[in-house]
Amino acid sequence: MNIFRLAGDMTHLASVLVLLLKIHTIKSCAGVSLRTQELYAIVFATRYLDIFTSFVSVYNTFMKLVFLGSSFSIVWYMRYHKAVLRTYDREQDTFRHWFLVLPCLVLALLIHEKFTFLEVLWTFSLYLEAVAILPQLVLLQRTRNIDNLTGQYIFLLGGYRGLYILNWIYRYFTEPHFVHWINIALCRLLLLLFP
Repeated sequence: MNIFRLAGDMTHLASVLVLLLKIHTIKSCAGVSLRTQELYAIVFATRYLDIFTSFVSVYNTFMKLVFLGSSFSIVWYMRYHKAVLRTYDREQDTFRHWFLVLPCLVLALLIHEKFTFLEVLWTFSLYLEAVAILPQLVLLQRTRNIDNLTGQYIFLLGGYRGLYILNWIYRYFTEPHFVHWINIALCRLLLLLFP
């Protein structure tokens, strides 16, 4: 593991903790898109299916369990916890997020490294994670009301993605036998779109 991946994991963990702090402690999900959280739950459920078939390390397994558990906890809180549910702005969070899932699945079926069940789902999770933030950004644009914790959550989530791009670049130069070309292609695309 390199420093960029560790920093990315810790930044991602911090973003989840900030969001859980807001939802659990303050009992508010104002400004948070349930649709984005549902997409992230799908991302981690499809990416981490290998937890049942292979063991990499205790750290790897622990982080996968944390991200799976936290994603589904956030969705549960926002859907079923009465105090939190009252603060959810359903009228503004109307992005049709399910329309993102099918194109990502089709893309994963067409463009993957190896046509196996787990590989296609892993590739699908990469594509879906790239667009999962869209409902959150649309919600923030509509409400134009970003509280401190929601802003920190978005900032940390962006930091996590940025650090993972650095991780892919680092691995490209130091571990060419282990680099996935899809990660490199996504990284190059992001660098072209956001110079």
